[in-house]
Amino acid sequence: MLTLGLSGNFSAPDVDLVPSLHWGFFHDSAACLVRDGVLLAAVEEERLNRIKKTTKFPLNAIHACLKIADCSPGDIDGVGFYFAEKFADDSLNSVFLEYQDTPAAYSRQRITGWLEKEFGMDVPDGKLHYSPHHMAHGMSAYACSGMKDALVVVIDGNGESECITVYRGSGGRLRTLAVYPVANSLGFVYMFGAMQLGYRFGDEYKIMGLAPYGDPGTYQDVFESLYTLHPDGQYELHRTGTGFSLLAPKFLEHGFRPRRLEDPLDQSHKDFAAGLQLMLERIVMHVLTHWAKATGLRAMALSGGVAHNSSLNGLIIRSGLFDEVFVHPASHDSGSAEGAALFAENRMSGATLSRPRLRSASLGPDLGPPEQVEKDIRRWQDLVDIDRPDDVVQSAARLLADGAVLGWAHGRSEFGPRALGNRSILADARPRENWTKINAMVKKREAYRPFAPVVTAEAARTYFELPETTANYEFMSYVVSVRPSRRAELGAVTHVDGTARLQVVDQSVSGRFHQLVSAFGELTGTPVLLNTSFNNNAEPIVQDVDDVIACYLTSGLDHVVIEDHLISRKAATPEVDRLVIRFRLMTRLTRTSPAGEAPSGPVTHEIFLDYSKGPRCVITPEMYELLGKVDGNTRADALGVSLTGELRAELFDLWQRRLIIMTP
Repeated sequence: MLTLGLSGNFSAPDVDLVPSLHWGFFHDSAACLVRDGVLLAAVEEERLNRIKKTTKFPLNAIHACLKIADCSPGDIDGVGFYFAEKFADDSLNSVFLEYQDTPAAYSRQRITGWLEKEFGMDVPDGKLHYSPHHMAHGMSAYACSGMKDALVVVIDGNGESECITVYRGSGGRLRTLAVYPVANSLGFVYMFGAMQLGYRFGDEYKIMGLAPYGDPGTYQDVFESLYTLHPDGQYELHRTGTGFSLLAPKFLEHGFRPRRLEDPLDQSHKDFAAGLQLMLERIVMHVLTHWAKATGLRAMALSGGVAHNSSLNGLIIRSGLFDEVFVHPASHDSGSAEGAALFAENRMSGATLSRPRLRSASLGPDLGPPEQVEKDIRRWQDLVDIDRPDDVVQSAARLLADGAVLGWAHGRSEFGPRALGNRSILADARPRENWTKINAMVKKREAYRPFAPVVTAEAARTYFELPETTANYEFMSYVVSVRPSRRAELGAVTHVDGTARLQVVDQSVSGRFHQLVSAFGELTGTPVLLNTSFNNNAEPIVQDVDDVIACYLTSGLDHVVIEDHLISRKAATPEVDRLVIRFRLMTRLTRTSPAGEAPSGPVTHEIFLDYSKGPRCVITPEMYELLGKVDGNTRADALGVSLTGELRAELFDLWQRRLIIMTP
């Protein structure tokens, strides 16, 4: 049986369902294909439509899954959606009440409509199944864990009406043990805390990285006033207002105002982050401790957005509560698309959840066959030098040992928010200056943000303190301590508190990546590399050859390796004159005149991406004129506008921000 799992909302590729659609409306769009319980393909829509945290209906991801699995739409036996039908329809209904011009077509009609229009699929009622949200998370975690008897815990912002669900996994099935109401959502608490510091939904990981710089005792009394721990693993959050007001009013009483993103981070912000992290850890450990003791289960599978808090996960494996812990590599809502496919399969065939433990997240599209990769790279030969070393792995290891920062693209892309060696930026993990260099020149992000180490399985315990608890370290899901004797050696990846978010690479799972880390170790004596996702701050992780080279040319990377090719730039700044400007589906240009009967003052020209919280930028009149001539086929220097140095710089800036696409 072949089932398709879906997450995301119902919006078209070029326009949201309604204007100003809420950023959290059925987020983390993805598609997964499961055949007889085995995950064949899993793709996040953002990798293909290039919108971070996209909520669009996953049309591109479905196409990619079908191509990977080499099957046609007619082969699909069932479709699963990652929320209950009533919840989806009630959510849509609230949108229809606010936006009267939007046709009131509900979830079943919209899902089947997209599948019929785009893929020619006939999806009768008996073929489309709606999974309760936490059941989708739980099924994916349990199935991928390879565990027979396990505590399965889902912790996120919300399901339909819950924020935590505890299951017993046994015999390939899940049985609900406890449900915690959404009023006690730890996912929301952490998200609101991120917003208190000027960040937005999806930025919660920044708080986790900031917390070690702070003192949790500074605001301990305030945080402790926000919750009460009850017997039997229960707890209660004390709201001081509505909506986002769980944290804000109480902290405002203590003179702690919301930070704006452009404001500097001071010690109070770091102390707030530390207190928030401690609050999360105390409540979660209270819940897990009870259920571990009550059930006697010594294995746990964890999923839901909160499961991406790798500091919390490190605490769990150090606690001794469990002999084995598994964290799903796509614990956010994209991963529940897999659970939706499993749910549909179960409803249609009665199949149980039984498969070996997931060892690799390389479940997305590859870069293409060798001849296509060669062709795609050669299109950029006016801007880059292309070499094919006899041994590209050894060449890359030598460059890394000599201090280079490399982009590395190989094989199928990873499913989940972390690059694990197929779409990675790599550097020597030893020099402390690499931390600062990569944050500033490549990622263009906050200087405090840490980087993860990747180490060979053979050397993991030499450099890191791994608890006795068995854990799946392949997916960067756990923060562990760097051995004190190795912290100075691993200056670029050891956080301020002596920890690191660890990835262990195994020869049997990721042979080429293991070979690279090993070769670097042979040259330097340290088989550890800095590994971070291959993207800048304006885009999702790169997917195809054009994404890879565009990121390379608009960042401070020294070289990039694409399969067997070593790429180097011809000039420090690429000649944008030779490239074709293209617009994204959501790109909009506006020209705004001052209001009034006798308007005076300057006219404002802007370019923006038309989706909730999409980026926008004021541009010069000359740039507005140039972009107005774009046809998607003509080189920038042939559009009939003189490309001055200032205009070239402005064009390059828009490309860096991914407000436009530039290709040969």
